[in-house]
Amino acid sequence: MASSSANLWVLLGLGIAGILIMTKKLKRAVRADFGAFIERLQLLPPPQPAPPKAPHPLTGLSFAVSDVFNIEGFVTGFGNPDWSSAHEPATRTCPVVAALVDGGATCVGKTVVDDMALGVSGENKHYDTPTNPAAPARVPGGASSGAAVAVAAKLVEFSLGIDTDGGVRLPAGNCAVLGFRPSHGTVSLSGVITVSESLDTVGWFAKDPSVLRRVGHVLLQVPYAAQRNPRTFVIADDCFQLTKVPADRTQVVIKSIEKLYGRQVLRHEKLSDYIKSKVPSLKTFSVIQANGDGKSSPLRMLANAMQIIKSYEFRQNHHEWINSVKPTLDPVISAQLRETLDLTDADIEKCRTIRSELRSAINALLKDDGILVIPTAPGPPPKLEAKENFSKEYLIQATTLSSLASMSGCCQVAVPLGVHEKCPFSLSLLARHGGDRFLLDTLQSMYTSLQEQLDTASKPKVSSKAMTNEESADVAKEKGNQAFKDKQWQRAIGFYTEAIKLNSTNATYFSNRAAAYLEIGSYIQAEADCSQAIDLDKKNVKSYLRRGTAREMLGYYKEAMEDFGYALVLEPNNKRASQSLDRLRKLFQ
Repeated sequence: MASSSANLWVLLGLGIAGILIMTKKLKRAVRADFGAFIERLQLLPPPQPAPPKAPHPLTGLSFAVSDVFNIEGFVTGFGNPDWSSAHEPATRTCPVVAALVDGGATCVGKTVVDDMALGVSGENKHYDTPTNPAAPARVPGGASSGAAVAVAAKLVEFSLGIDTDGGVRLPAGNCAVLGFRPSHGTVSLSGVITVSESLDTVGWFAKDPSVLRRVGHVLLQVPYAAQRNPRTFVIADDCFQLTKVPADRTQVVIKSIEKLYGRQVLRHEKLSDYIKSKVPSLKTFSVIQANGDGKSSPLRMLANAMQIIKSYEFRQNHHEWINSVKPTLDPVISAQLRETLDLTDADIEKCRTIRSELRSAINALLKDDGILVIPTAPGPPPKLEAKENFSKEYLIQATTLSSLASMSGCCQVAVPLGVHEKCPFSLSLLARHGGDRFLLDTLQSMYTSLQEQLDTASKPKVSSKAMTNEESADVAKEKGNQAFKDKQWQRAIGFYTEAIKLNSTNATYFSNRAAAYLEIGSYIQAEADCSQAIDLDKKNVKSYLRRGTAREMLGYYKEAMEDFGYALVLEPNNKRASQSLDRLRKLFQ
C-alpha cells in the first residue's frame, strides 16, 4: 500500500511538472509581441514641413531599438537586471535614435538583448527568450534578438540593434529578415553601451529593402551619388560547401546575378586559401584549432581572434562595475571573461594585426565595385535550450562567417532566401569598408530578382497544365496583391512587372504597380505607370488618384489638382479625391 501511494505521488508530481512545462510553452506561443519588447514607449517625429518641401524621409514608419541605446528618461538595461538596478535613467537620447525620429519615424519601444549583449543565440536567462516567428522552436539569434523578432513579426517596419560579432546579421538570418551591418566607424555609437569598441557597430533590420535603404540614407549621411552597378561578384565556394547549402539556393544567386549583370561579373574563390595567403599573421596565431582533419582553418582562427578582442575590450570597459556589483551573469559570459585574464598585450596586438591585414585583403579582393557572396551563418538556427548553445564551440562556429565583416570592418547585409528543412536560410552580400551606399543600392537592385529566382526554383518541375499569358498574368497580379498586403513593396513591384510583361494591355497591372511605387517614394515611376493605365482605361479612377498623389509629392500641384478633379467627375462622392482637392486649393488661396 505504501509503495502504491508513493508511485501515485510520483505520477502526480510528473503530471504537475508536465502541466507547468506545457503552460510555459503556451505562454511563449501566445505572447502578443512574441516577447520582443522589454519596454514600450513612444517618441513622436516633428510635424511635416509645409509644401513644396519634401516630407520627412521616414514618414509613416515605426521602429524599435535594442536595450543598449540611451533614450532620455529610461534606464538602458543592457540585457541584465542588475545593470538596470545600478544605473539611472538616461539624460539624453542617443544621436542615432534622435536622427531617425527627426527623419519622421516613430520609436515605439525597447527590445530584448542577450545578457550584456555578449551572446549570439538570443537566449537570455534573465528574461524570456523572444519567440522566433520564422521558426518558433529555434533560437532567434543574438545579441539583438528582440529587434529582429519585432521586425519578423511585423510589429515595426524596422529596428536598431548592436552588431559586434554578428549581433544583427545572425538574428536576421535566423528570423528571415534583412539585417545590415555598416562599415565600422560610419555610424555614431555615442549614447550606445559599448561592448567592444573596435568591433561594435549600430545595425538595423527591415523586411523591405527600400526601408533598409531609407534608414541607411538617414544614418550614414552619405552624399548623393549616381548608382553604380557591381563589376565583380565573388562567390565564396568553400563557405557554401561548409554550410552544406542545397545547390538550388546557390543557383538562385548565380542566376539572379547573370540576369541582372551578365555572366562575366561572376568569379569563384576559395576564400580560406585567399585569406591564408593575404593575412600572414594567421600563421603565427597561437590559438589551437581543430576542424575535423586536424588542420587550422583560417576562418576559425579569425573567429577566435575576434572573440579574444571582444572579450578583452569588454573586460576593459566593464570589469570595475562587474567586480564591485558582482552581478548575476550568464555562465557562458563568466567563462569568456575568465579566459581573458591570462592574455598579454602581445596577444591582443597580434589579433589587432590580423584585423588590419584582413581589412587590406578584403579591400583588395573587392575594390570599389565588388561584392562578396557568402552564407550568413554556418548552419540552421539551433533548437531552443540546446546544450551546445552554451558552449564555446558554438560561439566560435556561429561567428566563423560573421568574423569576416567584424574583423575587416567592411559592410554586410543578410538577405533571407527561403526555407531549407523547415528552417530559414540566409545569404550575405559584403562590400569593402566605406561601400555602404553601394551595397544598399545593389541589394535594392537585386532583391526582386532574387525572390523571382527563388519562386522559380520552388515551383514543381513539371506543370500539369499550360496556362495562357493572360492567366499567368492574373496569377502574378494576385501574388503582387498579397505581397502588397504584407507590405513587401519591392516584391509586389516584381510580381506586377511580371504581369505587365505577360499582358501589357491591362490598366490594373500598371495602376497596382504605381501604388507600390508610391509606398517606396518612387513618385516618377508611379506617375508614369498611372499615365499608362489611364491611356488604357480613361475611367480608371484609382489611377487618377494615384497620379494626383505622385504629382503632389513631386510638386506638380496644378496637375495634381486636375487629376483629383477628374476623379471627382468620374465618382462625385469619392471622399479621397474631394479631400485632396480641398487641401490643395487651401494651400494656394
